[in-house]
Amino acid sequence: MIELNDVSKVYSNGVKGLEDVNLKINKGEFVSIVGLSGAGKSTLLRSINRLIDISSGDIKIDEKSITSASEKQLRMIRRDIGMIFQSFNLVKRSSVLRNVLSGRVAYNNTLRTLLNLFPQKDVDLALKALERVNILDKAYTRSSELSGGQQQRVSIARTLAQEAKIILADEPTASLDPVTTKQVMDDLKKINTEDDVTVIINLHFVDLAKEYSTRIIGLQAGKVVFDGTPEEATSEVFEEIYGRSLKEDELLGEENL
Repeated sequence: MIELNDVSKVYSNGVKGLEDVNLKINKGEFVSIVGLSGAGKSTLLRSINRLIDISSGDIKIDEKSITSASEKQLRMIRRDIGMIFQSFNLVKRSSVLRNVLSGRVAYNNTLRTLLNLFPQKDVDLALKALERVNILDKAYTRSSELSGGQQQRVSIARTLAQEAKIILADEPTASLDPVTTKQVMDDLKKINTEDDVTVIINLHFVDLAKEYSTRIIGLQAGKVVFDGTPEEATSEVFEEIYGRSLKEDELLGEENL
């Protein structure tokens, strides 16, 4: 379970990223976070694994406070949290396999990691992860030679190799074409359902949120303005979240959201 209790984040320039957010996310949920740019979606996601520190409140992962965790405790909590970025966050000059093996860094000592001396069980785990996202044939290819969609699937494989219990995905399909977007979303949904992994994803596309989610959370100016099922997320609800009327084509996934 992920719990956010009275969480607020105020940046140094005075901008409120989050304001009094209270949420409980249960194991195995597929949660989409929607809202305009600047609504606080990335702030919320990055607060959960403490890539940024909140200003007040507390965030707990399985009843352990990540907010007040020591460096050692934080490393252990983060070991269970995989992160997928819009920009893929891969080492482009390294092979696909080496990038996936970076998900095993927290399980190995520093020297072994620096020398790229991963145990065979870690290599096997990484190869299996690549097979699950259908790019096993690219294992020894430089990451820079892959398409955007393939690079994002490497990112997903990295979280599989990490054996993450929670996946946080920050607009992972924003730079992908529609076909590749569906492949990536299908991969995430498959991991969610088959492995009972909690997925929390920031999305621009309303139709994707409705199709793949078990729960949708709408943010506006750092506040939660909607929290419900896809069935409850009507066009009127999205109009409230985005603060303006939505045309039918926008509901079908127009990028200007």
